[in-house]
Amino acid sequence: MTGTVITVAPTGAESSKADVPALPVTLDELVATAKECEALGAAIIHVHIRDAEARPTLDQGRLRATVSALRESTGLIVQLSSGGAVTDPESDRLAVLDAGPEMASCTMGTVNFGDDVFMNRWEFIVDLHFRMQERGIVPEYEIFDLGQLTSLQRLLGKHGLPFGGHVHVDLVMGVPGGMPATAAALVACEQALRDLPEGTTFSATGIGRGTIPVMLASLSTGGHLRVGLEDTITYAKGRPVESNMQLVARAVGFAQLAQRPPLTAAEARELLGVPAR
Repeated sequence: MTGTVITVAPTGAESSKADVPALPVTLDELVATAKECEALGAAIIHVHIRDAEARPTLDQGRLRATVSALRESTGLIVQLSSGGAVTDPESDRLAVLDAGPEMASCTMGTVNFGDDVFMNRWEFIVDLHFRMQERGIVPEYEIFDLGQLTSLQRLLGKHGLPFGGHVHVDLVMGVPGGMPATAAALVACEQALRDLPEGTTFSATGIGRGTIPVMLASLSTGGHLRVGLEDTITYAKGRPVESNMQLVARAVGFAQLAQRPPLTAAEARELLGVPAR
């Protein structure tokens, strides 16, 4: 692997605007963030949206407007979260695909999520997988624990490859209740990935203080990177993140030090099987 796909996850569903003023919650803020992060080296934007009161929402009108604005304003691959917030019903999470994203997340199992439970029943996973196949949406399989890679192997074996034929996963590391954000855990996942179809790629996300060790471990094992205010709100001890661009710039610097410079959105499309615009 000679380049690095950098994904920015700018908002998420957990932090509030009151607690994290840098969080982009309006459409204008999100588009401005996307343009700035693309200029720095991001290729994918992983999108959660907020309502007029800055609360997490899966409102169809807002989702469609967001996808349209990001496609018009940037060349980034637009990836919607099908996870939403832990309280969102399955029907609303499936309806995310109606907004027409180029990619969407597909979490491969239920996981304790701090004090909550992020529910992903097998039947829901299969339904999401089929709907993305039918609609030409490329999935990113979200992995919160090692066993979920075995579930992905089962999914692909029973129900076929995703649209585009390429398998890409994101290892989400450091969520309380999931796998730890350590190099050892990432290496264990990387070894398990070898049981998936040849050419499978992965990115890794380190939550909170795990962001730097996970970035370094991912780059050293051929993986890609996801960063953003969804995943970490502290740049260093006692130093809040000032913007998503600050996190993308650090990821770009690490990728360049690893002699794996950022891939453009067009190069990421070719790698991941996402159709050209």
